[in-house]
Amino acid sequence: MSSYRRDLRRYASFLSTRGIDDVAAVETADITDFLAGLREGDSEHAALSAGSAARTVVAVRGFHQFAVREQLTGDNPAATVKPPGAARRLPKALPLAQIEAILEASGGDGTALALRDRALLEVLYGVGARISETVGLDLDDLNLAESVVRLNGKGGRSRIVPVGSYARDACDHYLVRVRPQLVTVGKGTAAVFLNARGGRLSRQSAWAVLGKAAQRAGITSAVSPHTLRHSFATHLLDGGADVRVVQELLGHASVTTTQIYTLVTVDKLREVYATSHPRALG
Repeated sequence: MSSYRRDLRRYASFLSTRGIDDVAAVETADITDFLAGLREGDSEHAALSAGSAARTVVAVRGFHQFAVREQLTGDNPAATVKPPGAARRLPKALPLAQIEAILEASGGDGTALALRDRALLEVLYGVGARISETVGLDLDDLNLAESVVRLNGKGGRSRIVPVGSYARDACDHYLVRVRPQLVTVGKGTAAVFLNARGGRLSRQSAWAVLGKAAQRAGITSAVSPHTLRHSFATHLLDGGADVRVVQELLGHASVTTTQIYTLVTVDKLREVYATSHPRALG
């Protein structure tokens, strides 16, 4: 029952963003747009699995059936709506030059919060972490001396991931120069990334940090925290990493989830083939 209420609250929030406050004003297109976004997630909600998205479809259809039965509306715009399909779209990855431009833009003014922002984005891209894993980091999870971090992922699974030199240095600068100032403002917390009030940085705030950095870097395409994760995986595979190693780094339960990224690198494979095989070009 709690899942049902949560699904409907998310649906109501979506309708509110469209200025819809009357069930009779909902159209089928509104419902399909809502359901299409369930697998993507947004600044306030995590992406849903196929099973959870299907459950949400049932909740929404049941709500509209109730509305018709109670004569709150004359028709049911959800009657023909089906659960989102299992087909996957290719992940969006940015070229390395654009990633570097975003990272540079995040810490450009050298202020305290800019150093935090730089560390945040370096972790998102440098270790391929999910946004929830990154803002959920506590100090005990981060071991800069050994250049590793423990990420607490989906289903209660945790994994140890290497931290590259850029992310390590950015975190070191933030933890030494900025975090001590921020933590004194709040009530004390073990969180790594803090907001200006000394509390744990939220998902929404982390999205905003990335959005502002991308804007300053002149990136016109849509950029989300998952874009950095996609780019992390794609760049690893382009560099020759084994797909099972990438699976472990991303925290995927099955390698089939990771293999979607191999489709992104087909252009790289063509390039290597064209320059390496003796009979590739005629």
